[in-house]
Amino acid sequence: MTTTQLTIHVPGNHLMGALLGERDELLRQVEGAFPDTTILVRGNEVVLAGADADRVGRLFNELVTLIQAGQAVEPALLERTIEMIKADERPSEVFTTEVLKAAKGRHVRPKTTGQKRYIDAIADNIITFGIGPAGTGKSWLAVAMAVQALQAKQVDRIILTRPAVEAGERLGFLPGDLMAKVDPYLRPLYDALHDMVDVEAAQRMLDRGTVEVAPLAFMRGRTLNNSFIILDEAQNTTPEQMKMFLTRIGFGSKAVITGDTTQVDVPGGRSGLADMERILHGIDGLAFVRLTGRDVVRHRIVADIVDAYERDAVERPTPASR
Repeated sequence: MTTTQLTIHVPGNHLMGALLGERDELLRQVEGAFPDTTILVRGNEVVLAGADADRVGRLFNELVTLIQAGQAVEPALLERTIEMIKADERPSEVFTTEVLKAAKGRHVRPKTTGQKRYIDAIADNIITFGIGPAGTGKSWLAVAMAVQALQAKQVDRIILTRPAVEAGERLGFLPGDLMAKVDPYLRPLYDALHDMVDVEAAQRMLDRGTVEVAPLAFMRGRTLNNSFIILDEAQNTTPEQMKMFLTRIGFGSKAVITGDTTQVDVPGGRSGLADMERILHGIDGLAFVRLTGRDVVRHRIVADIVDAYERDAVERPTPASR
């Protein structure tokens, strides 16, 4: 086994506390992730020796860049940074990209390389398909990009829509008018909007029609100009609904279609999202971004569950092969 030794010079003692963590908890986390490398801290120098010294050196350099950019390093972010370094990715290029300064001073940034590819695709294309499992930020980042475009006056309004399909349950009769009946289906989009702007601002946008939240059926017959349109839970559209939606897009508009092809609840299983990449392949201004379990940013157990289902789908024989 090749042993490498190198020294990382941290530009200033004031950075060491943020780099090593309270009571050196971040340092211990790095040592646990790279057990074949010894790490010795002397003043503002980090001396590395071992098989993974080069990787650990890149990790510390990336962390210094993040800290200098104002990014707080905590265990969850460090874990993602370590995973990205092991995959030969550049964490600083991801974590320092700001999508939006949201409500209460929160900064919306991508948290994985896949999420960075996703927001870049949205910025560069008229139509973007974001396909991946739960917890990968597909809808949340799309709403952030929509609010950013509205604030930059790139569009005049935001339209959030999704099909009203129950997830394996029959909810039965719901009281109220039409919007009250479909409100439960649209609630995740309201939640994402409230993450981006405060409650009062969100309500003003809804009252003025600057933001419209509506079931997919309301899109028929319309031409949507100068709008940022998000179709959420697109795996639950029918092929006919998907074609209807895509042909609503007018001049000056941008659309993001999100979905998870492993969670199809549409009756009969005829998902309008399933075959889109084959049908639309090669169209200029249209992109597909596939997110995976590595892009899950919820609790670690969610990523493990997604990975378990993906392994089962690969390993389990199909009915035809049994």
